[in-house]
Amino acid sequence: MIPLGKTGSSIMPKLRVLNLSYNYLNGSLPKNIGRIMPSLGDLLLGNNLINGLIPNSLCQNHLIHLDLSNNKLSGEIPNCWSYSQFLKEINLSSNKLSGVLPSSFGYLSSLFWLHLNNNNLQGQLPKIVSKELLILDLGENPLSGSIPSWTKQTFPSLQILRLRQNKLNGNIPSQLCQLATLKILDLSRNNLEGSIPWCIGNLTGMTLNNSLDKANTKLPPYLSHVAAEIRAPPPAEPEWSKEDVKQVTKGREDDYIKILKLVVNMDLSENKLVGPIPQGNQFSTYDSSVYANNPYLCGHELPNKCPGDDSSEVLRNKGYEDKDGKKEKLEKLFFYFVVAVGFATGFWGVFAVLLLNKSWRHVYFRWVEDVADDIYVAVVIKVAKLKKWMIRNRDDG
Repeated sequence: MIPLGKTGSSIMPKLRVLNLSYNYLNGSLPKNIGRIMPSLGDLLLGNNLINGLIPNSLCQNHLIHLDLSNNKLSGEIPNCWSYSQFLKEINLSSNKLSGVLPSSFGYLSSLFWLHLNNNNLQGQLPKIVSKELLILDLGENPLSGSIPSWTKQTFPSLQILRLRQNKLNGNIPSQLCQLATLKILDLSRNNLEGSIPWCIGNLTGMTLNNSLDKANTKLPPYLSHVAAEIRAPPPAEPEWSKEDVKQVTKGREDDYIKILKLVVNMDLSENKLVGPIPQGNQFSTYDSSVYANNPYLCGHELPNKCPGDDSSEVLRNKGYEDKDGKKEKLEKLFFYFVVAVGFATGFWGVFAVLLLNKSWRHVYFRWVEDVADDIYVAVVIKVAKLKKWMIRNRDDG
Protein backbone atom coordinates (compact mmCIF):
# COMPACT_ATOMS: atom_id res chain seq x y z
CA MET A 1 0.00 0.00 0.00
CA ILE A 2 1.54 3.32 -1.07
CA PRO A 3 -0.17 6.46 0.30
CA LEU A 4 0.11 8.71 -2.72
CA GLY A 5 -0.35 11.88 -0.74
CA LYS A 6 3.03 11.46 0.95
CA THR A 7 4.86 11.96 -2.35
CA GLY A 8 4.07 15.66 -2.21
CA SER A 9 7.64 16.56 -1.16
CA SER A 10 9.14 15.06 -4.32
CA ILE A 11 10.13 17.36 -7.16
CA MET A 12 10.18 15.83 -10.66
CA PRO A 13 10.51 18.73 -13.10
CA LYS A 14 11.25 16.56 -16.17
CA LEU A 15 8.75 13.74 -15.61
CA ARG A 16 6.47 13.41 -18.63
CA VAL A 17 4.60 10.13 -18.00
CA LEU A 18 3.40 8.77 -14.66
CA ASN A 19 1.59 5.45 -15.03
CA LEU A 20 0.65 3.73 -11.76
CA SER A 21 -2.63 2.21 -12.94
CA TYR A 22 -4.01 -1.07 -11.56
CA ASN A 23 -2.39 -0.91 -8.14
CA TYR A 24 -3.61 -0.41 -4.59
CA LEU A 25 -2.56 3.21 -4.15
CA ASN A 26 -4.59 5.09 -1.55
CA GLY A 27 -4.65 8.53 -0.03
CA SER A 28 -5.37 11.76 -1.89
CA LEU A 29 -3.66 13.59 -4.74
CA PRO A 30 -1.24 16.36 -3.67
CA LYS A 31 -2.80 19.79 -4.09
CA ASN A 32 0.35 21.03 -5.82
CA ILE A 33 0.80 18.01 -8.08
CA GLY A 34 0.87 20.23 -11.14
CA ARG A 35 3.76 22.27 -9.75
CA ILE A 36 5.65 19.22 -8.50
CA MET A 37 5.60 17.73 -12.02
CA PRO A 38 5.34 20.77 -14.32
CA SER A 39 6.26 18.83 -17.49
CA LEU A 40 3.80 16.00 -16.89
CA GLY A 41 1.93 15.03 -20.03
CA ASP A 42 0.33 11.70 -19.07
CA LEU A 43 -1.08 11.10 -15.58
CA LEU A 44 -2.48 7.56 -15.48
CA LEU A 45 -3.69 6.52 -12.02
CA GLY A 46 -6.79 4.54 -12.92
CA ASN A 47 -8.01 1.52 -10.94
CA ASN A 48 -6.60 2.39 -7.53
CA LEU A 49 -8.05 3.45 -4.16
CA ILE A 50 -7.31 7.17 -4.39
CA ASN A 51 -9.79 9.44 -2.58
CA GLY A 52 -10.25 13.12 -1.89
CA LEU A 53 -10.63 15.96 -4.38
CA ILE A 54 -9.20 16.58 -7.84
CA PRO A 55 -6.65 19.39 -7.35
CA ASN A 56 -6.85 22.55 -9.47
CA SER A 57 -3.14 22.31 -10.21
CA LEU A 58 -3.86 19.52 -12.72
CA CYS A 59 -5.19 22.16 -15.09
CA GLN A 60 -1.81 22.84 -16.65
CA ASN A 61 -0.70 23.55 -20.17
CA HIS A 62 1.32 20.37 -20.75
CA LEU A 63 -1.18 17.72 -19.63
CA ILE A 64 -2.31 15.50 -22.51
CA HIS A 65 -3.86 12.37 -20.96
CA LEU A 66 -5.59 12.30 -17.57
CA ASP A 67 -6.91 8.97 -16.29
CA LEU A 68 -8.21 8.87 -12.71
CA SER A 69 -10.97 6.34 -13.38
CA ASN A 70 -12.15 3.65 -10.96
CA ASN A 71 -11.03 5.36 -7.78
CA LYS A 72 -12.86 6.95 -4.85
CA LEU A 73 -12.51 10.60 -5.79
CA SER A 74 -15.29 12.89 -4.55
CA GLY A 75 -16.34 16.51 -4.73
CA GLU A 76 -16.69 18.62 -7.85
CA ILE A 77 -14.61 18.58 -11.00
CA PRO A 78 -12.52 21.78 -10.91
CA ASN A 79 -13.54 24.44 -13.40
CA CYS A 80 -10.04 25.35 -14.52
CA TRP A 81 -9.53 23.78 -17.95
CA SER A 82 -9.56 26.93 -20.06
CA TYR A 83 -5.80 26.80 -20.73
CA SER A 84 -5.42 23.01 -21.14
CA GLN A 85 -5.02 23.37 -24.87
CA PHE A 86 -3.24 20.04 -25.43
CA LEU A 87 -5.54 17.82 -23.35
CA LYS A 88 -6.73 14.87 -25.45
CA GLU A 89 -8.16 12.46 -22.87
CA ILE A 90 -10.11 12.93 -19.63
CA ASN A 91 -11.22 9.75 -17.91
CA LEU A 92 -12.84 10.35 -14.51
CA SER A 93 -15.35 7.53 -14.73
CA SER A 94 -16.47 5.33 -11.82
CA ASN A 95 -15.75 7.72 -8.97
CA LYS A 96 -17.97 9.63 -6.54
CA LEU A 97 -17.78 13.01 -8.25
CA SER A 98 -20.72 15.39 -7.87
CA GLY A 99 -21.79 18.87 -8.87
CA VAL A 100 -22.26 20.28 -12.35
CA LEU A 101 -20.05 19.75 -15.36
CA PRO A 102 -17.38 22.48 -15.69
CA SER A 103 -18.09 25.14 -18.28
CA SER A 104 -14.35 25.27 -19.03
CA PHE A 105 -14.70 21.91 -20.82
CA GLY A 106 -15.94 24.04 -23.69
CA TYR A 107 -12.39 25.30 -24.26
CA LEU A 108 -10.88 21.83 -24.78
CA SER A 109 -10.59 22.07 -28.54
CA SER A 110 -8.18 19.11 -28.86
CA LEU A 111 -10.14 16.60 -26.76
CA PHE A 112 -10.53 13.07 -28.17
CA TRP A 113 -12.04 11.15 -25.24
CA LEU A 114 -14.28 12.33 -22.42
CA HIS A 115 -15.32 9.63 -19.93
CA LEU A 116 -17.35 10.94 -16.98
CA ASN A 117 -19.71 7.99 -16.63
CA ASN A 118 -20.76 6.35 -13.38
CA ASN A 119 -20.59 9.37 -11.09
CA ASN A 120 -23.14 11.65 -9.45
CA LEU A 121 -22.82 14.62 -11.81
CA GLN A 122 -25.86 16.85 -12.20
CA GLY A 123 -27.09 19.68 -14.36
CA GLN A 124 -27.30 19.83 -18.13
CA LEU A 125 -25.03 18.37 -20.77
CA PRO A 126 -21.82 20.37 -21.25
CA LYS A 127 -20.99 22.59 -24.17
CA ILE A 128 -18.07 20.99 -25.99
CA VAL A 129 -16.45 22.47 -29.08
CA SER A 130 -13.81 19.84 -29.86
CA LYS A 131 -14.13 18.76 -33.48
CA GLU A 132 -11.71 15.91 -32.71
CA LEU A 133 -13.98 14.23 -30.15
CA LEU A 134 -14.32 10.48 -30.69
CA ILE A 135 -15.95 9.31 -27.45
CA LEU A 136 -18.44 11.17 -25.26
CA ASP A 137 -19.46 8.96 -22.35
CA LEU A 138 -21.66 10.63 -19.72
CA GLY A 139 -23.73 7.60 -18.78
CA GLU A 140 -24.88 6.65 -15.28
CA ASN A 141 -25.27 10.20 -13.94
CA PRO A 142 -28.40 12.13 -12.92
CA LEU A 143 -27.85 14.65 -15.73
CA SER A 144 -31.03 16.45 -16.79
CA GLY A 145 -32.32 18.65 -19.58
CA SER A 146 -32.56 17.84 -23.26
CA ILE A 147 -30.04 16.45 -25.71
CA PRO A 148 -28.36 19.30 -27.65
CA SER A 149 -28.81 19.46 -31.40
CA TRP A 150 -25.32 18.19 -32.15
CA THR A 151 -24.52 18.10 -35.87
CA LYS A 152 -21.71 16.98 -38.13
CA GLN A 153 -20.22 20.44 -37.78
CA THR A 154 -20.18 20.04 -33.99
CA PHE A 155 -18.69 16.53 -33.84
CA PRO A 156 -17.48 15.47 -37.30
CA SER A 157 -15.54 12.51 -35.87
CA LEU A 158 -17.76 11.31 -33.00
CA GLN A 159 -18.03 7.52 -32.92
CA ILE A 160 -19.48 6.80 -29.47
CA LEU A 161 -22.26 8.77 -27.77
CA ARG A 162 -23.26 7.18 -24.49
CA LEU A 163 -25.85 8.98 -22.33
CA ARG A 164 -27.61 6.02 -20.74
CA GLN A 165 -29.19 6.05 -17.27
CA ASN A 166 -29.58 9.78 -16.82
CA LYS A 167 -32.65 11.99 -16.43
CA LEU A 168 -32.65 13.46 -19.91
CA ASN A 169 -36.01 14.49 -21.36
CA GLY A 170 -37.45 15.92 -24.54
CA ASN A 171 -37.17 14.46 -28.03
CA ILE A 172 -34.28 12.76 -29.78
CA PRO A 173 -32.93 15.56 -32.01
CA SER A 174 -33.03 14.73 -35.70
CA GLN A 175 -29.69 16.54 -36.00
CA LEU A 176 -28.03 13.43 -34.54
CA CYS A 177 -28.60 11.83 -37.94
CA GLN A 178 -25.81 14.05 -39.25
CA LEU A 179 -23.23 12.27 -37.06
CA ALA A 180 -22.17 10.04 -39.94
CA THR A 181 -19.28 8.39 -38.06
CA LEU A 182 -21.41 7.38 -35.06
CA LYS A 183 -21.05 3.67 -34.26
CA ILE A 184 -22.46 3.34 -30.74
CA LEU A 185 -25.53 5.32 -29.67
CA ASP A 186 -26.84 4.58 -26.18
CA LEU A 187 -29.72 6.75 -24.94
CA SER A 188 -31.36 4.08 -22.81
CA ARG A 189 -32.91 4.54 -19.37
CA ASN A 190 -33.86 8.20 -19.67
CA ASN A 191 -37.15 10.09 -19.98
CA LEU A 192 -36.97 10.76 -23.71
CA GLU A 193 -40.29 11.28 -25.48
CA GLY A 194 -41.64 11.60 -28.99
CA SER A 195 -40.84 9.43 -31.98
CA ILE A 196 -37.54 8.01 -33.14
CA PRO A 197 -36.25 10.11 -36.06
CA TRP A 198 -36.53 8.05 -39.24
CA CYS A 199 -33.19 9.33 -40.48
CA ILE A 200 -31.38 7.44 -37.71
CA GLY A 201 -31.86 4.36 -39.87
CA ASN A 202 -29.48 5.94 -42.38
CA LEU A 203 -26.50 6.41 -40.05
CA THR A 204 -23.68 5.12 -42.23
CA GLY A 205 -21.28 4.82 -39.29
CA MET A 206 -23.35 1.95 -37.91
CA THR A 207 -22.49 -0.13 -40.95
CA LEU A 208 -19.32 -1.92 -39.95
CA ASN A 209 -17.49 -1.73 -43.28
CA ASN A 210 -18.10 1.99 -43.66
CA SER A 211 -16.88 2.77 -40.18
CA LEU A 212 -13.71 0.77 -40.76
CA ASP A 213 -13.00 2.57 -44.01
CA LYS A 214 -13.41 5.97 -42.40
CA ALA A 215 -11.58 5.16 -39.21
CA ASN A 216 -8.08 5.70 -40.55
CA THR A 217 -8.88 9.21 -41.75
CA LYS A 218 -10.78 10.23 -38.61
CA LEU A 219 -8.50 8.91 -35.89
CA PRO A 220 -5.34 10.65 -34.74
CA PRO A 221 -2.06 8.97 -35.75
CA TYR A 222 -1.51 7.29 -32.41
CA LEU A 223 -4.93 5.54 -32.65
CA SER A 224 -5.08 4.67 -36.35
CA HIS A 225 -3.72 1.17 -35.70
CA VAL A 226 -6.93 0.21 -33.87
CA ALA A 227 -8.98 0.28 -37.07
CA ALA A 228 -6.43 -1.87 -38.89
CA GLU A 229 -5.86 -4.49 -36.24
CA ILE A 230 -8.11 -7.02 -38.01
CA ARG A 231 -5.91 -6.74 -41.10
CA ALA A 232 -2.42 -6.58 -39.58
CA PRO A 233 -0.74 -7.27 -36.23
CA PRO A 234 -1.02 -4.17 -34.02
CA PRO A 235 2.15 -2.22 -33.29
CA ALA A 236 3.33 -1.58 -29.78
CA GLU A 237 1.11 0.95 -28.02
CA PRO A 238 1.25 2.88 -24.77
CA GLU A 239 -1.24 1.98 -22.07
CA TRP A 240 -3.27 5.15 -22.46
CA SER A 241 -4.11 4.47 -26.13
CA LYS A 242 -6.51 1.63 -25.24
CA GLU A 243 -10.08 2.65 -25.92
CA ASP A 244 -12.36 1.32 -23.21
CA VAL A 245 -16.15 1.64 -23.16
CA LYS A 246 -18.74 -0.35 -21.24
CA GLN A 247 -21.85 -1.23 -23.21
CA VAL A 248 -25.00 -2.94 -21.93
CA THR A 249 -26.62 -5.40 -24.35
CA LYS A 250 -29.60 -7.57 -23.34
CA GLY A 251 -28.95 -6.74 -19.70
CA ARG A 252 -25.29 -7.79 -19.88
CA GLU A 253 -22.49 -5.25 -19.49
CA ASP A 254 -19.61 -5.76 -21.92
CA ASP A 255 -16.28 -3.97 -21.65
CA TYR A 256 -14.85 -3.26 -25.10
CA ILE A 257 -11.11 -2.59 -25.09
CA LYS A 258 -9.12 -1.93 -28.28
CA ILE A 259 -11.85 -3.41 -30.50
CA LEU A 260 -14.33 -0.54 -30.68
CA LYS A 261 -13.87 -0.32 -34.45
CA LEU A 262 -15.39 -3.80 -34.61
CA VAL A 263 -18.50 -2.89 -32.62
CA VAL A 264 -21.73 -1.22 -33.74
CA ASN A 265 -24.69 -0.88 -31.42
CA MET A 266 -27.68 1.23 -30.48
CA ASP A 267 -29.86 1.20 -27.37
CA LEU A 268 -33.01 3.31 -26.92
CA SER A 269 -34.68 1.10 -24.31
CA GLU A 270 -36.51 2.25 -21.17
CA ASN A 271 -37.73 5.65 -22.34
CA LYS A 272 -41.13 7.08 -23.26
CA LEU A 273 -40.74 6.95 -27.03
CA VAL A 274 -43.79 6.52 -29.27
CA GLY A 275 -44.64 5.55 -32.83
CA PRO A 276 -42.98 3.16 -35.28
CA ILE A 277 -39.32 2.19 -35.13
CA PRO A 278 -37.18 3.23 -38.11
CA GLN A 279 -36.67 0.79 -40.96
CA GLY A 280 -33.66 0.49 -43.22
CA ASN A 281 -30.02 -0.54 -43.29
CA GLN A 282 -29.00 -2.38 -40.11
CA PHE A 283 -32.12 -1.58 -38.07
CA SER A 284 -33.96 -4.68 -39.19
CA THR A 285 -31.20 -6.79 -37.61
CA TYR A 286 -31.41 -5.26 -34.13
CA ASP A 287 -32.87 -7.31 -31.32
CA SER A 288 -36.12 -6.07 -29.79
CA SER A 289 -34.25 -5.39 -26.52
CA VAL A 290 -32.88 -2.26 -28.20
CA TYR A 291 -36.40 -0.77 -27.94
CA ALA A 292 -37.62 -2.58 -24.79
CA ASN A 293 -39.79 -0.84 -22.18
CA ASN A 294 -41.07 1.84 -24.54
CA PRO A 295 -44.75 0.83 -24.23
CA TYR A 296 -45.94 3.04 -27.09
CA LEU A 297 -43.39 2.01 -29.71
CA CYS A 298 -44.55 -0.32 -32.47
CA GLY A 299 -42.89 -2.26 -35.23
CA HIS A 300 -40.86 -5.32 -36.12
CA GLU A 301 -40.52 -7.88 -33.30
CA LEU A 302 -42.24 -5.58 -30.79
CA PRO A 303 -45.41 -6.48 -28.85
CA ASN A 304 -47.21 -3.55 -30.47
CA LYS A 305 -47.68 -3.89 -34.21
CA CYS A 306 -48.03 -0.75 -36.31
CA PRO A 307 -51.15 -0.40 -38.49
CA GLY A 308 -50.36 -1.64 -41.97
CA ASP A 309 -47.48 -3.90 -40.94
CA ASP A 310 -47.33 -7.28 -42.69
CA SER A 311 -47.16 -8.85 -39.26
CA SER A 312 -50.35 -7.17 -38.08
CA GLU A 313 -52.61 -10.20 -38.49
CA VAL A 314 -54.80 -9.17 -35.59
CA LEU A 315 -55.42 -5.74 -37.03
CA ARG A 316 -56.12 -7.12 -40.50
CA ASN A 317 -58.50 -9.80 -39.19
CA LYS A 318 -60.31 -7.21 -37.16
CA GLY A 319 -60.66 -5.11 -40.30
CA TYR A 320 -62.12 -8.03 -42.21
CA GLU A 321 -64.56 -8.76 -39.39
CA ASP A 322 -65.68 -5.14 -39.38
CA LYS A 323 -66.25 -5.23 -43.14
CA ASP A 324 -68.27 -8.48 -42.90
CA GLY A 325 -70.37 -7.05 -40.08
CA LYS A 326 -71.15 -3.92 -42.07
CA LYS A 327 -72.10 -6.02 -45.11
CA GLU A 328 -74.49 -8.17 -43.05
CA LYS A 329 -76.17 -5.08 -41.58
CA LEU A 330 -76.70 -3.64 -45.05
CA GLU A 331 -78.25 -6.90 -46.26
CA LYS A 332 -80.70 -6.92 -43.32
CA LEU A 333 -81.69 -3.32 -43.94
CA PHE A 334 -82.29 -4.09 -47.63
CA PHE A 335 -84.46 -7.12 -46.74
CA TYR A 336 -86.62 -5.10 -44.36
CA PHE A 337 -86.96 -2.38 -46.96
CA VAL A 338 -88.15 -4.85 -49.63
CA VAL A 339 -90.68 -6.42 -47.21
CA ALA A 340 -92.03 -3.02 -46.24
CA VAL A 341 -92.32 -1.95 -49.86
CA GLY A 342 -94.07 -5.23 -50.76
CA PHE A 343 -96.51 -4.92 -47.88
CA ALA A 344 -97.31 -1.33 -48.71
CA THR A 345 -97.70 -2.15 -52.39
CA GLY A 346 -100.02 -5.12 -51.71
CA PHE A 347 -102.11 -3.27 -49.13
CA TRP A 348 -102.62 -0.17 -51.19
CA GLY A 349 -103.14 -2.26 -54.35
CA VAL A 350 -106.04 -4.22 -52.77
CA PHE A 351 -107.44 -1.03 -51.23
CA ALA A 352 -107.36 0.76 -54.59
CA VAL A 353 -109.17 -2.15 -56.36
CA LEU A 354 -111.93 -2.23 -53.73
CA LEU A 355 -112.26 1.53 -53.88
CA LEU A 356 -112.57 1.71 -57.65
CA ASN A 357 -114.61 -1.51 -58.38
CA LYS A 358 -118.07 -1.44 -56.73
CA SER A 359 -119.03 -5.09 -57.44
CA TRP A 360 -115.72 -6.36 -56.06
CA ARG A 361 -116.19 -4.17 -53.02
CA HIS A 362 -119.62 -5.75 -52.28
CA VAL A 363 -118.26 -9.26 -52.76
CA TYR A 364 -115.30 -8.52 -50.50
CA PHE A 365 -117.37 -7.09 -47.62
CA ARG A 366 -119.90 -9.95 -47.92
CA TRP A 367 -117.03 -12.41 -47.63
CA VAL A 368 -115.73 -10.56 -44.59
CA GLU A 369 -119.17 -10.73 -42.97
CA ASP A 370 -119.45 -14.47 -43.68
CA VAL A 371 -116.02 -15.12 -42.18
CA ALA A 372 -116.89 -13.04 -39.12
CA ASP A 373 -120.18 -14.98 -38.69
CA ASP A 374 -118.39 -18.31 -38.96
CA ILE A 375 -115.87 -17.23 -36.35
CA TYR A 376 -118.63 -16.01 -34.04
CA VAL A 377 -120.59 -19.31 -34.32
CA ALA A 378 -117.43 -21.35 -33.71
CA VAL A 379 -116.60 -19.32 -30.59
CA VAL A 380 -120.17 -19.66 -29.18
CA ILE A 381 -120.15 -23.46 -29.69
CA LYS A 382 -116.74 -23.77 -28.02
CA VAL A 383 -117.85 -21.68 -25.03
CA ALA A 384 -121.05 -23.80 -24.59
CA LYS A 385 -119.04 -27.02 -24.66
CA LEU A 386 -116.59 -25.59 -22.12
CA LYS A 387 -119.43 -24.66 -19.73
CA LYS A 388 -120.96 -28.16 -19.94
CA TRP A 389 -117.57 -29.73 -19.25
CA MET A 390 -116.99 -27.54 -16.19
CA ILE A 391 -120.52 -28.33 -14.76
CA ARG A 392 -120.00 -32.06 -15.25
CA ASN A 393 -116.64 -32.02 -13.49
CA ARG A 394 -118.14 -30.07 -10.58
CA ASP A 395 -121.02 -32.55 -10.12
CA ASP A 396 -118.65 -35.51 -10.25
CA GLY A 397 -116.43 -33.90 -7.65
